[in-house]
Amino acid sequence: MSPTAAPPPFDAVIPKPVAAVPAGGVFTLSPDARIVVTPASGDAGRVASYLAELVNRSTGYELQVGGGRGTPPAGAIVLRLQERRALGAEGYELRVTPEHVTLVALRAAGLFRGIQTIRQLLPPAVERPGARPGPLRIRTGTIRDRPRFPWRGAMLDVARHFFGVRDVQRFVDLMALYKLNVLHLHLTDDQGWRLAIRSWPRLTAHGGSTQVGGGRGGFYTAADYRAIVAYASSRYVTVVPEIDMPGHTNAALASYPELTCNGVAPSLYTGIEVGFSSLCTTKERTYEFVSDVVREVAALTPGPYLHIGGDEAKATKPAEYRAFVRRVAAIVRAHGKRLIGWEELGRADLRPGTIVQHWHDERVTRRATARGAKLVMSPATRAYLDMKYDPSSPLGLQWAGTTDVRDAYDWDPVAQIPGVSERQVLGVEAPLWSETLRTIGDVEHMAFPRLPGIAEIGWSRAAGRSWNEYRERLGAHGPRLRALGVNFYRAPGVPWR
Repeated sequence: MSPTAAPPPFDAVIPKPVAAVPAGGVFTLSPDARIVVTPASGDAGRVASYLAELVNRSTGYELQVGGGRGTPPAGAIVLRLQERRALGAEGYELRVTPEHVTLVALRAAGLFRGIQTIRQLLPPAVERPGARPGPLRIRTGTIRDRPRFPWRGAMLDVARHFFGVRDVQRFVDLMALYKLNVLHLHLTDDQGWRLAIRSWPRLTAHGGSTQVGGGRGGFYTAADYRAIVAYASSRYVTVVPEIDMPGHTNAALASYPELTCNGVAPSLYTGIEVGFSSLCTTKERTYEFVSDVVREVAALTPGPYLHIGGDEAKATKPAEYRAFVRRVAAIVRAHGKRLIGWEELGRADLRPGTIVQHWHDERVTRRATARGAKLVMSPATRAYLDMKYDPSSPLGLQWAGTTDVRDAYDWDPVAQIPGVSERQVLGVEAPLWSETLRTIGDVEHMAFPRLPGIAEIGWSRAAGRSWNEYRERLGAHGPRLRALGVNFYRAPGVPWR
């Protein structure tokens, strides 16, 4: 056993809870403690097992999970589903006393979010397998918490550079620690098609063979994609697949020349320019292709959403773009999914309830909301994690400027666009485009420590948030990120511990 580590401060949790009241005492988790869960089966039982595995792998403890009636034994962690409607689907109440840790939620998702708070209240070494920290102590107090927005996401671009299943699962785990709940996978672009489509096999055999810079590409089989979706689901993260169209389609056009207007396949593309490709939107064969792809992707995706991109379609005539979006929207609905796309969809006629992802054009975004669209806020100058931290950053781009850690934190989704109300905003998402990112270490360097700030923007109330207070909590997460092996950027201005 390592020397006893001081438990983290009770108020160091990210995202910031709605209410956190420290009590001044300490709970000690002993090696023979139990996790008592009600009900013991189903989703609640699986969440309890997740907590037991997390603690056991680092400590050598053998925490047992089981049901129980009446008063739990001293030293137990108690997880309980109760009819607490005020907590909502992801809210929780956590009470830590010297005798027990008690976590209550309406839904298993709320228990899972609460466990992330428990993790952050345990010493950072609990994140390192085989670390043998001990004894484990948690400061006492009460936390009541629920998210501000239902959509709190991150996007990973696997098209410019490909990232394998384990890399994506690693990213999901880091997202989950900060209570993010949507993984948007950008699966197709000019440089690569990354999801196998059985009815159009050359999309991956040819279109997935390369990536930016000309390196070897890759793709997910149906089994690979199911594994990602299932893993994300076990962390209460919904996967939103993006099949970008009608632009950003060179990989598809190179694979199937019948999707072009002149019948000639372009060469595979390994650069980073945008706006030069388009499906031939006047051909019926194009809509057969779209229908096949949407059908197969929808069948593989249990979540309710399907993202069709729609951005930077500069090679598509405006009238043809509008007609294309209208037809594709009907195809997406026919396969039981809710349509989401980038803000450019606002140039077309949209049905109320369509989700539009704002990234830079406020005028087009406002037009979409006037037609009943809901917004996911991803302003490039704030939320794009591929922007350089400063001009000297070795990774990233800076077409939207540079975005330091404070820039990524110090904004509010509702105040971003004049005239947009809170009821129109579903939440926030941090896109991470991969033109310059080759490894999961590169991904981590650009995402951390900015992603926890985006997570807090999506979860925590605007009132009470401030950079000066947040930077202290963020600095306290340095030991935890190191224990997790995260290749994070040691941002200046943050008091790292």
